[in-house]
Amino acid sequence: MPTPATRLHRHPERGRYDRETLYAILDEAPFCHVGFVAEGRPFVVPTIHARHGDVLYFHGSPASRMLRQLKQGFDCCVTATLLDGLVLARSAFNHSMNYRSAMVLGRAVEVTEPDERQLAFATIVDHVARGRWDDCRWPTAREAKATSILRLPIEEFSSKVRGGPPKDAEDDLGLPHWAGVLPLGLVAGEPEPSPDLEPGIAVPAYIEEYER
Repeated sequence: MPTPATRLHRHPERGRYDRETLYAILDEAPFCHVGFVAEGRPFVVPTIHARHGDVLYFHGSPASRMLRQLKQGFDCCVTATLLDGLVLARSAFNHSMNYRSAMVLGRAVEVTEPDERQLAFATIVDHVARGRWDDCRWPTAREAKATSILRLPIEEFSSKVRGGPPKDAEDDLGLPHWAGVLPLGLVAGEPEPSPDLEPGIAVPAYIEEYER
C-alpha cells in the first residue's frame, strides 16, 4: 500500500503499488540513482543495483561519500527509470515520454556476513549480464575488502508508468502536425573483444543473446 511519501499526487492514475511491477522495473533497469543528504546538502549518485527477493543491493568504494553516509544509518531514496518512447503531441505543452519508473525508500545497512556478501557480489554481477558470475574470476579477499555492499529492504516503494499515445486537446486534433510515439529501447550492439584477449576465446552465449 502507498505511504504519504510514495503516494502519487500528480497523475495518480500512473501510480503502481504492487511488487510485480516494481520488481520488473528494477530487474530490467541497468542501473539506478541513489539520493541522500550529506553535510546538509542533497546528492544523487548513479550506481549499479541488483535485486534478490525483497532486497536491493548496491556497492561501491568504502571511501565513497554515498556509502560512508548511508553506513551511518541515514535514509536514502533509490530510483530506476526505463524510457520506452517519445510522445510527440500536436502542441508543445502536451509532449511527454512513455516510461516506467521505480522508487524505493528506506535505510540501507552494510552487508558484513561473508555468505551474504558473496551472494550480493554474484547478484550484482549477474544483474549486469545474466550468467557472468559463473564465467569470471571471483573477487579475492583483498578485492572484497576494497568493496562495501549495502542492503536496502524493499518495504516502502512505488512505481509510475506512462504508456500510450499523446493526449492532445480536442481543439488541437485538426492541426497539421504529426503526432504519435517514437518507441525507444536498450539495444545491444556487436560485442567488441578486448584487444588483449587470448586467441580462441569465443563470445559467450549470454553476451550474444544479451537482453534486459
